[in-house]
Amino acid sequence: MDTGYLILETGDVFEGTMVGKNVSSTGEVVFNTSMTGYQEIMTDPSYTGQIITFCYPLIGNYGINHFDNESIGLHLSGAVISDLCTTPSHYLAIKSFAEHLANEGIPCLAGVDTRAIVKKIRKNGTMKGVISKTPSKHVPIGQDNLLVKKVSTHSVQQYEGSGPHIVLVDYGYKKSMLEALLKVGCKVSVVPYSTTFEEMQSLKPEGVMFSNGPGDPMMVSSMFQEVKKITENFPSLGICLGHQIIALAYGAKTSKLLFGHRGGNHPVKEIESGKVWMTPQNHGYVVTEDSINHEIFGVTYRNINDQSIEGLKHKKLPIVTVQFHPESHPGPSDTEHIFKEFLATVGKAGDLKYATTK
Repeated sequence: MDTGYLILETGDVFEGTMVGKNVSSTGEVVFNTSMTGYQEIMTDPSYTGQIITFCYPLIGNYGINHFDNESIGLHLSGAVISDLCTTPSHYLAIKSFAEHLANEGIPCLAGVDTRAIVKKIRKNGTMKGVISKTPSKHVPIGQDNLLVKKVSTHSVQQYEGSGPHIVLVDYGYKKSMLEALLKVGCKVSVVPYSTTFEEMQSLKPEGVMFSNGPGDPMMVSSMFQEVKKITENFPSLGICLGHQIIALAYGAKTSKLLFGHRGGNHPVKEIESGKVWMTPQNHGYVVTEDSINHEIFGVTYRNINDQSIEGLKHKKLPIVTVQFHPESHPGPSDTEHIFKEFLATVGKAGDLKYATTK
């Protein structure tokens, strides 16, 4: 295997061994603290355009299976790991970590001191980087294009069910989000991120879910007015990027975290009950505290580590948002009650004929 390098925009160079596809790739270098779940992480569309540094020192030990992909294909730009397991041991494994990357055309750098990379990111923030076969590769620095457009569906996809009709706005949704709705019998329509209020009305949903996704939420600013109309007329749940977009649609602002929240063990406090939930997270932006109109939204959850906002609830309309991932995969499922509460709200709103009398 060839020697490869990770070159950061700061000029720092980390040497390792090229595995996966032996090509160069550019992306935002981030780190994830999860101890397991590398297959779900690699297939999460929220990682589009990013090079993931895996903090856990051993990656690949249980291989890749047919069941844990969160979407079709891989979305990350590259991966950086410490120790690579080339002989996975699991009864469901069909291929190795390196084979999976190679098949999907994604480069990976193994044998790297990932702790040093994480320290650099924690000090300087996430930054652009290049995985390359030469240590002198130039790191292009610039604004990403609309990443959501790359991962969103281009047409309506429908899944039948006997329960309430939920429209899932696809900013880059995870399979587990869809499955959480189908498991309880919902009829689900997955729609493009650019779906307008009029198009939404024609689908006659009983509730709308705004999904996770990659990139800066301001890149979707052209849809804010449509999102506001949709949420004013249908019970709504926003998750991760969806949470940020709903907040922005109502006049709030977002800012970029220094190095983001990415991992399966982030503690979040529920304000009303005082309970602390362990949550999986994957985001680089947050809704800023002083931008929220507290006459419209109340803060429902806060991150224990940095006190950032993790959830909002509209004070008059059935709109709830959370920054974390209640569908888990990977990570704990402590907060799956979020879906149950949303569907209860949908049922109550249906009884009151909310969507037609608003």
